[in-house]
Amino acid sequence: MAHSHAPLGFLGFGEAGFHLALGLREAGAPPMIAFDIHADRGTAGERIRSRAAATDTRLVASAEALGNSSAVILSVVTAASALDAARSVAPSLAADRIFVDLNSVAPATKRQIADLIGIAGARFVEGAIMAPVPPAKHRVPILLNGPSAHAVHDALSRYGARLEVMNGAVGAAAAVKMCRSIVIKGLEALLLECAVAAGEYDATDRVFDSLDETFPGMKWRQTADYMIGRVLEHGERRAREMEEVAGTLRAAGIDPIMAEATARRQDWDRARSAGRLGEPRPDSNAGLLALLVDRPGLCSTPPAQHAERVSDAKSATS
Repeated sequence: MAHSHAPLGFLGFGEAGFHLALGLREAGAPPMIAFDIHADRGTAGERIRSRAAATDTRLVASAEALGNSSAVILSVVTAASALDAARSVAPSLAADRIFVDLNSVAPATKRQIADLIGIAGARFVEGAIMAPVPPAKHRVPILLNGPSAHAVHDALSRYGARLEVMNGAVGAAAAVKMCRSIVIKGLEALLLECAVAAGEYDATDRVFDSLDETFPGMKWRQTADYMIGRVLEHGERRAREMEEVAGTLRAAGIDPIMAEATARRQDWDRARSAGRLGEPRPDSNAGLLALLVDRPGLCSTPPAQHAERVSDAKSATS
């Protein structure tokens, strides 16, 4: 791969970028560079700078600097920011650079990003992260798709990264991730809704005992604790991903009934738990749910912003 001496770059250095970089460094990868628009913004910026220092990652001041300095760029931003992030770095990419979009977005969004990178003359690889990045870090399963996917595989697999290369049209890997999210994010929303309701009726123990009997081996209490915790911490990101899922379904002519409902529940959680997941973090289902149910409006309707986004998405695909 040309310019193999250039460092690996991260566009976005939140949870996913940090843990990928941490795992790669622990496995012997050389120092990396990153650009994040939040690096100089309040508490988020402090966290980003601390994580960069912990992984010996050099933060650069602009997307252009990242594009000029990186052989391979991994885009790990939010679903809502993926297109804008690609747009910010594309003009600085030379023909031998590879842009890998790892964000949880719809196939149509991946195609838009691929077009931006192609117009710039660089190479595009579609990626899909198929499990939570922590605790697996760089060994989280990742699907890669596109003519340059093998070059990315060769660059990262030497450090133990778990990469599977597909050979499909742009959007094929995203389709796998979007369909998986119907189940994973949907189960999170179902468990949250179940646990909140069971708590209101003092039925929690019997509900989870019954689930354990019906589906032995699932460890429902532990699963609920883990999934509800993920929703509390990342509800905003999950809601936006589920809107991408809904768009994926609409593009296939499928009414996204469950995907939209999941996004509504994730948004409900985001609105109620904003700023309330402090340290030390609650270590039980009851402690986590207490963050949601101790103030008025338990059965309030979804935020107006969500309804507006759904309306806009439907108009775009009609």
